[in-house]
Amino acid sequence: MQRAAVRALRGMRDPHVRAICAAAGTPPRGLLYERHGEPEDVLQLKELELPALGHSDVLIKMLAAPINPADINMIQGTYALLAPLPAVAGNEGVGRVLEVGPGVMALRPGDCIIPADAGLGTWRTHAVLPEDNLLRVPSDIPMLCAATLSINPCTAFRMLTDFESLAPGDSIIQNAANSGVGQAVIQIAKAMGIRTINVVRDRPDLPQLMERLLALGADRIVTEDALRKPEMKEIFKSIPKPRLALNCVGGRSTTEMLRHLQPKGTMVTYGGMAKQPVTVPVSAFIFRDVRLRGFWMTQWKKDHDKQSMASMVDTLCQMVREGQLSAPTCTTVPLEDFKKALAASMQPFTSSKQILLL
Repeated sequence: MQRAAVRALRGMRDPHVRAICAAAGTPPRGLLYERHGEPEDVLQLKELELPALGHSDVLIKMLAAPINPADINMIQGTYALLAPLPAVAGNEGVGRVLEVGPGVMALRPGDCIIPADAGLGTWRTHAVLPEDNLLRVPSDIPMLCAATLSINPCTAFRMLTDFESLAPGDSIIQNAANSGVGQAVIQIAKAMGIRTINVVRDRPDLPQLMERLLALGADRIVTEDALRKPEMKEIFKSIPKPRLALNCVGGRSTTEMLRHLQPKGTMVTYGGMAKQPVTVPVSAFIFRDVRLRGFWMTQWKKDHDKQSMASMVDTLCQMVREGQLSAPTCTTVPLEDFKKALAASMQPFTSSKQILLL
């Protein structure tokens, strides 16, 4: 993955590739960083040189790419996966194939693709990448769904299926339910017949947020402060206590969710927005035998072959077609206005994912 990203960035000028890019409307450009730091300080919109199209390479016109927390952390240099510098930012997005090398087997010009790996640098107008780094998605999938498909919905799907054998009628509890993963969890769980208890922080627009999450299929929505109040007992009169808790916050939110987990239940941590440790009462281990697990989508991809990823993406695309899965709440921003999008993505209480139009 890293070799592919470096080659795609540092390739020599190729007249044929540049001619195709020019015919597609724009010269190759991307958001480049040469050192780690705050994105608004280190990102630069620059013209990129693309390598010649190799035997198994694909020339792509990128269409749209979201700004995810992991993207920000990679630029800052604080993430577990760091691209060699200089690097083009971005891990997720959707593009269209312009041309393929003679050894490419599964892709053709006109196909829509998403990255199969992280770290490929998607915040750019064009890229030349090996076929193995790409997955085809059906052309009838809406652009914003495809652009946001390979990380958050995949994370939600794996956490709902890999840690507990959930059956229709079971319930799960999650914090940061308004996040991209949270919105996907609500929809995928709904399609599986699993009920969701969704925890959000109190905020000025709480009624509007609750309305949006209920429209996605959320069963119950509570604030973090309500987790210790008597109203939780009322919820569990009609919904069984959850066997699975999904945590991307940490700190007090995690501890309070654990109180409502069934004995022998599992909490999966996939993020730490509060930047506070996961604190577990000793009694939860001794008397309820709860299990604590972690999940990282990038590691799952490393541990599984490309066909496993493709099969999951096919399942999610079918859910999109059937109206069971939609894109998260999005705000689209032209590439030239990337600083505006970055600022918006880092605001507190944000519920709209910023999407760069490329």
